Amino acid sequence: MNSFLSAQNLKFSYINNIEEPPVKTEVLHGVSLDIKKGEFVALLGHNGSGKSTLAKCFNAINIAEEGKVYSCGLDVSVEENLLPVRQRVGMVFQNPDNQIVATIVEEDVAFALENMGVEPKEIRRRVDEALKIVGMYEYREHAPHKLSGGQKQRVAIAGILAMKPQVVLLDEPTAMLDPSGRKEVMKTIKMLRDEMGVTIVLITHYMEEAALADRIVVVDNGNVVMDDEPKKIFSQVERMKELGLDVPQVTELVYGLRKEGVELPQDIITEDECVEALLELFKEN
Repeated sequence: MNSFLSAQNLKFSYINNIEEPPVKTEVLHGVSLDIKKGEFVALLGHNGSGKSTLAKCFNAINIAEEGKVYSCGLDVSVEENLLPVRQRVGMVFQNPDNQIVATIVEEDVAFALENMGVEPKEIRRRVDEALKIVGMYEYREHAPHKLSGGQKQRVAIAGILAMKPQVVLLDEPTAMLDPSGRKEVMKTIKMLRDEMGVTIVLITHYMEEAALADRIVVVDNGNVVMDDEPKKIFSQVERMKELGLDVPQVTELVYGLRKEGVELPQDIITEDECVEALLELFKEN
């Protein structure tokens, strides 16, 4: 199998058992998606589009109603594959309180490793390494409930990193961080992909973060509606707005200038590209 993560005609529904009779709501309507090993994919979509539901199918939190899902080559519908999949595919949630379970930071990062039976000296090494990566080593003996929201998120990320996963799914991991914290987390994500070969799936509402990905997949109403490299996705400004999504601020600026007749490339997605294009334009004029 060439793909490392694969969804094949995936359908998934939530069941509301409170209602009588129970109400079934289909969230994913036959999604097919393949992600290669070591790829960095940004998953975009407005609230309720199904992007988080899709991500949870890759680490077997959600099990497909129809279709197939493979993670790291394993069929997640096979019961004996559930534990191996969850060990290899880590997930960082938007709210860190959902995955912080211990009363001391370093104990929380070590929690999953202890359950996996990792040797104590190796646990110590991995915990220290993970906390240093996310800039939380000095808080290793602190109580998580006394940390800020952004600090808690970094502890949650460290807990996943300590497991040495092959895939990391991140569901808006920077939503509770300030700009400096967001930059550090994105630096960490790129390091995981570039230096450690970890496959990354990032759900984000920050388009500047999505612009750093190798590829962007846009989900709308439970279907994949766009799938391409960032430049080609963000150059379709009007299409993105129709889907209720933004584009990077610099792309929005270039879009406005082009409408006013300024001859700039339409696929600019970074500030450096914009500066270079404007300087070139000034030289020509």
